Amino acid sequence: MNYTTSRAANHLDQLNPGQDHPFSMCWSPRRRKLLAISLLAFVVALLLFANELTTSDLSKVIPTLSVADRALTMTTTVTAPAATQTVYRDVIVTPEPVVFVLIMWSEVSAAEGAILIKSILMYNSSPSEFHIICDDAAENYLRARFARIERPASNIKVRYYKPSWQSMQDRVDREGSIQTDHSAGLPGLMKLFIHEIVPLSVTKGIYVDTDAFFISDPTSLWKVFDTLKPSTAIVMSSHPDQSSPEWHHASRICSCVMLLDLQKLRDLRLMDSSVYREDKSGQFPPALSPDTFRTMYGLPGGDGNGRYDNVRLGDQGYWWAIVHHRPDIFEPLSYDYEVTSCLLDSYLTGLGEDTISKEEELGRQIHLKDTPQEGKTVLPKLLHFNCLHGTPIYTEWSGWSDPTNSLAKRWGAAVAYHVGYKWIWLNRKEGDDTSVDIASHANILFADDQFHHST
Repeated sequence: MNYTTSRAANHLDQLNPGQDHPFSMCWSPRRRKLLAISLLAFVVALLLFANELTTSDLSKVIPTLSVADRALTMTTTVTAPAATQTVYRDVIVTPEPVVFVLIMWSEVSAAEGAILIKSILMYNSSPSEFHIICDDAAENYLRARFARIERPASNIKVRYYKPSWQSMQDRVDREGSIQTDHSAGLPGLMKLFIHEIVPLSVTKGIYVDTDAFFISDPTSLWKVFDTLKPSTAIVMSSHPDQSSPEWHHASRICSCVMLLDLQKLRDLRLMDSSVYREDKSGQFPPALSPDTFRTMYGLPGGDGNGRYDNVRLGDQGYWWAIVHHRPDIFEPLSYDYEVTSCLLDSYLTGLGEDTISKEEELGRQIHLKDTPQEGKTVLPKLLHFNCLHGTPIYTEWSGWSDPTNSLAKRWGAAVAYHVGYKWIWLNRKEGDDTSVDIASHANILFADDQFHHST
């Protein structure tokens, strides 16, 4: 060992006595100089890198994402002696849209449905997607409203599906047993065929009658899908306390608000067709509904060769047979989402007394005993104004102007507000990072017809 190395080692021992020094055997002045230069070069390189790596440069290496896709952004901070730079690391979270499958046939129906759509856009914390089965008049009415929206709070997707009247009649004829004397007519029966009309890419959706609107975030209703049993395909309100033998007790449900797992309904082959009956391949199960209809209503026409003439409430009568005899595919919906003016008198809930407790509210509410809602306070999230007879549009019901009417006292102000809320007020975003995407599809083929063309 030469003197210089020994002295360097001794110096290190004085600084840190009793510790090993792995570099002590090579601590010459020349090597110390090289080490110092290397450390200095490393620090300079780090500073230059930190200075150059800015957010704008990250956009060159991270794929460009829309604002909707950059829903969650996390930050890390690189700190150097001379500067602090913020580097963004994107965690891609694509917001799931709330999907609605709706039916609006005629301008009158669209006039009601427009208020429903407006309320969805007023309160929805997620993107909104609408699949609307309609005619030309309804589409034109709705397009004029959507045209007022240029900068929505979240993306909006609208698809119009326009089966001809004849194609709807033909599909009912191919089913062979159903008919209706309900005021909703043939378009109302299409609630049983929604899964056959909208594309296969639409796997689930919320159906709401046009005479209803939201007063809360529809995303909360959409999240009900996450709570369902694996076998559940249909969710709607259940009112087992109601008695209507003339309707085969079909008022014990309401098909006015439904969560539909459309893919499960396809897999179950919900509605029958002559096309399916003629298929002898044995690859597909028989349709679900015929057995349920016969169990509740007997043979169609009395001999199996006609149509049912003893089914009331339109599509609801058929849904009732389905869910009553296949409870494994059904779950009840909270009355929060079906505060109805029909039969149940809105459970005697409504605006006013804003500081009332849940317990006090529950004590006043009616029509909850012996129902799935028993013991649970109804907290209104969606209002349904059915059974307001004498007017084609519920907003024009004469009772709203009657100060003594109990329904008007409870909900008249809510109706006036949602009717009067301006479409232009839905322009809530600055910039152009959200959009309204609208398209229309005519010449719709029902699923059974598509099956026929594919075989």
